[in-house]
Amino acid sequence: MTKSLDRDLIVGLDIGTSQIKAVVGEITADNQLAIVGVGTHIARGMDKGGVNDLNLVVQSVQRAIDEAELMADCRVSSVYLGITGKHIRCQNESGMVPINDTEVTADDVANVIHAAKSVPISAERRLLHVLPQEFSVDMQEGIKSPIGMSGVRMEAKAHIVTCANDMAKNIEKCVERCSLQVDQLIFSALASSFAVLTDDEKELGVCVVDMGGGTIDIAIYTNGALRHTAVIPVAGNQVTSDIAKIFRTPIGHAEDIKIQYACALRSMVGKEESIEVPSVGGRPARSMSRHTLAEVVEPRYQELFELVLEEIRASGLEEQIAAGVVLTGGTAKMEGAVEFAEDIFQMPVRLGYPAHITGLTHYVQDPSYASVVGLLLYGKDVRTQQKKAAVARESVGGFLKKVTSWFKGEF
Repeated sequence: MTKSLDRDLIVGLDIGTSQIKAVVGEITADNQLAIVGVGTHIARGMDKGGVNDLNLVVQSVQRAIDEAELMADCRVSSVYLGITGKHIRCQNESGMVPINDTEVTADDVANVIHAAKSVPISAERRLLHVLPQEFSVDMQEGIKSPIGMSGVRMEAKAHIVTCANDMAKNIEKCVERCSLQVDQLIFSALASSFAVLTDDEKELGVCVVDMGGGTIDIAIYTNGALRHTAVIPVAGNQVTSDIAKIFRTPIGHAEDIKIQYACALRSMVGKEESIEVPSVGGRPARSMSRHTLAEVVEPRYQELFELVLEEIRASGLEEQIAAGVVLTGGTAKMEGAVEFAEDIFQMPVRLGYPAHITGLTHYVQDPSYASVVGLLLYGKDVRTQQKKAAVARESVGGFLKKVTSWFKGEF
């Protein structure tokens, strides 16, 4: 990972369609995640989560990494990398194994998860995540942690996420050309859920909707486990494009207008408010009604939310999302978006901000940072598990060493 004196650092990199974000976190002595460095740069060469121009993406990534390194006063060597795109697929599978001893051990759990993921995957696809949902031991179902339980056979249900191997290789190549290693590829919606969800919401049933520039990433949880993931390949850039065409203004200015003045619900905007709209070709700027802008934006947000609702219904989990929807990502920040979403989904909706962090939090307290902060939190969990495994190996090794020494002393 990242090497900088004795600091326990971890780095998340979110290569989005609109922006590239690199965030450096430090795992503190009390096992908290402190933000110590942030770097952002406009994304060039990306489209709907895929790489269009490798050299442009490399340049953009390098600038974001340089900025984060400068702020954190460290040298980045590897990153946890987010991935999205319409090539992401999910499936729920199950596996079954006999229990070797009289009670379930960690090895049994590893074996049953391996059995669940042993489904044929085509050569052009890559396994991203195998996430256990629940276990059954003999007749008892819905077990969260089966270790130590007695039984004869055990079954596991797992959520499997795969991606197109070529798409993954391309985005990894962008990172490797910046002289960085990829610790792990993580689906962006899964990362966002680490940053914005509470355990209570996951138990009750919740849908994370991460609205970026090129894609909308969806993750649905019920009973504390991930049940469904999906990617919709349209998002905030469609809104920018509509503004640019209808108001006849350059894309860059259309994006600025969207961020500063747009509202997802026309009923929330007064007709007397006006804005300056830059023209193309050196023509003078024009004054336009902000209400007219909302009339352009509202139909597009309605279309986006209806596509999300279709996906939720297609999952068959609509009735189980008691905690409602958590919107996050840059496109979710628009005024009126939460209220409009509640009208369409007919369930509670809130805006998701990154949580569970300390340090320079004011730099990342924004829904657009949910995914990259989630990458750090995911990486922190991986690091914690690795440390526990290392301690367990050391304790077993120490015991064997003592036994060996005893035998040598006796004979």
